[in-house]
Amino acid sequence: MLNLNTNLIRLDVEVETAEEAIREAGLLLVGVNKVEKRYIDAMVKGYQDVGPYIVLAPSIAIPHARPEHGVLEQGVSLIRLKTPVGFGHPSNDPVQLVCAICGTDSTSHIRLLQCLASVLGDKNKLEVILNTPNIEEIISIFN
Repeated sequence: MLNLNTNLIRLDVEVETAEEAIREAGLLLVGVNKVEKRYIDAMVKGYQDVGPYIVLAPSIAIPHARPEHGVLEQGVSLIRLKTPVGFGHPSNDPVQLVCAICGTDSTSHIRLLQCLASVLGDKNKLEVILNTPNIEEIISIFN
């Protein structure tokens, strides 16, 4: 369902701000033609306008935007930050894992969130994702 591959995952990414983290995750989606570049701006604007609602669990942010902001194909990218950054969430900061999602409609958007939640909600799987140096291991957990 999530179809993660090595082009959609980066580990130990160095950023200073939440916006940079969102942009880095978005660039992976642009790189495999899942979204147009403007989708990245829409994700950042959503974060700036609405705040840290995208920080859905401790250390995990899931930025996204509406399909009409440049989604070409549904997808997910994952970046793990070398040093966690604050997104402004009162209880789930700082964020270390940023999973950008792009759904082609509200149904696919919700399905992507459910798939992510089922994996990231498993403490053992999350521990591996946050600590392994092996991208293939992360892919096998999701797929």
